[in-house]
Amino acid sequence: MEAILSGLIGNIGLGFSVALSPLNLALCLIGCLLGTLIGVLPGIGPSATVAMLMPLTFHLPPVGALIMLAGVFYGSQYGGSTTAILVNLPGESSSVVTTLDGHAMARNGRAGAALAVAALASLFAGTVTTLVIAAAGPPVAKLALLFQSPDYVAVMVLGLVAAVVLAQGSLAKALAMIALGVFLGLVGTDVTTGMQRYTLGVNALFDGIGFVPVAMGLFGLAEIMLNLEATQGQGRVVRPADRLWPSREDFKLATPAAARGTAMGVALGILPGSTTDIPAYAAYSLEKKLSREPEKFGHGMVQGVAAPEAANNASAQAGFIPMLSLGIPPNAIMAMMIGAMMIHGIAPGPQIIDKQPALFWGLVASMWLGNALLVVLNLPLIWVWVRLLTIPYRVLFPAIIIFCCIGCYSLKNNLSDVVIMAIFGVIGYGLRKMRFEPAPLLLGFILGPMLEENFRRAMLISEGDLSVFVTRPISAGFLAVSTALLMMVLVPSMRRARGEGPV
Repeated sequence: MEAILSGLIGNIGLGFSVALSPLNLALCLIGCLLGTLIGVLPGIGPSATVAMLMPLTFHLPPVGALIMLAGVFYGSQYGGSTTAILVNLPGESSSVVTTLDGHAMARNGRAGAALAVAALASLFAGTVTTLVIAAAGPPVAKLALLFQSPDYVAVMVLGLVAAVVLAQGSLAKALAMIALGVFLGLVGTDVTTGMQRYTLGVNALFDGIGFVPVAMGLFGLAEIMLNLEATQGQGRVVRPADRLWPSREDFKLATPAAARGTAMGVALGILPGSTTDIPAYAAYSLEKKLSREPEKFGHGMVQGVAAPEAANNASAQAGFIPMLSLGIPPNAIMAMMIGAMMIHGIAPGPQIIDKQPALFWGLVASMWLGNALLVVLNLPLIWVWVRLLTIPYRVLFPAIIIFCCIGCYSLKNNLSDVVIMAIFGVIGYGLRKMRFEPAPLLLGFILGPMLEENFRRAMLISEGDLSVFVTRPISAGFLAVSTALLMMVLVPSMRRARGEGPV
């Protein structure tokens, strides 16, 4: 044990000696700064940000290139949380959960506290996950190889059930939103047969409906229309920030929530094919179930910011475990990181740890530095972001619409995405008026195609035998948890406790 601990300390020391070199430290800082600046723009999520800035790293040393891209990744994630809290625009899919309580805190004059909690929860999650990667990266990653298609189906079913659990109000409405989201996610070309489905002959739908137009329409444009309607065109009055730092009570509530969110993010983030959405939703759902006042969630609970922010940050960094240890990208961003490694002539896989220890441990150490730099960079800027809320709404809402249009159009340079965003803005407005929560719809939209793909693969492997989902211990366990959660919300006393959700 002593030899293992000594070796770990030596490896971490090697990593910091690499990450703290002037060039690599500067590249980490530049990556975090660029990622934050671009991530703040509505609609430009981490995937688009990393893709846009990747060419800047082609002429850098391999270690520096990966450190800079990792910094871009962290920065863009934090930027997405900033827009989610301030203007109810999730910059990425996992920030959708943050809008529920983060934006409510901003409307209540606590935007500064919400932003600080998000930053500190992310730093805590990043620190813990970095230690997990350093201590147990290779052995933990091997556990992910035990997962097969039936197990992924069960995990995604759990994610969808968690969305129903966290939704307040009518259970039937939550289930309807999940079903509608899954259906919308299946619009486009069938990847198995190549046939068009549910496109109504519209060319713009042949490749499916993009996440960004849907999210920005359902949340951004719908929010603007509701505000204008409720205030006769003046916009919702936001209380001026009473303090820019969380109170002692906020820290007391946020700390255990961030710890639980971190554990959830690490556990789910190592799975190949995972996203940051399920851990964020699951962490939020857990906090709501543990709370003595679940009816207040969606109205500015600090746990509703700390838990999902810690979960999505921990999940994002945990994705480096299978990527670095096995060469298996768990999501699109890790696939781009592998692409960058291959461009620099590095073959991803288990041999990296032994053959290129400076690269592996330098990148691990840079994760902690990157999260620390983000806090150092962004905490002083909180007062700048909060001042955005003092801009008159007659100026703010046209600017939000313009940024939404630019963000949608810049993804594919396609005007149809802007039209789709406008359509979903109207749909989101109608849903909110009828007290349907859009968040479960968005999770169903994200997980629908992945659920279909893995379900088909499971059926092919099992030759159509549905019992494969209950004979495999992993999938049976996840399905048992999903069933238990559903039973909880079906119990009459639990249904009464759900109350009415935020609109």
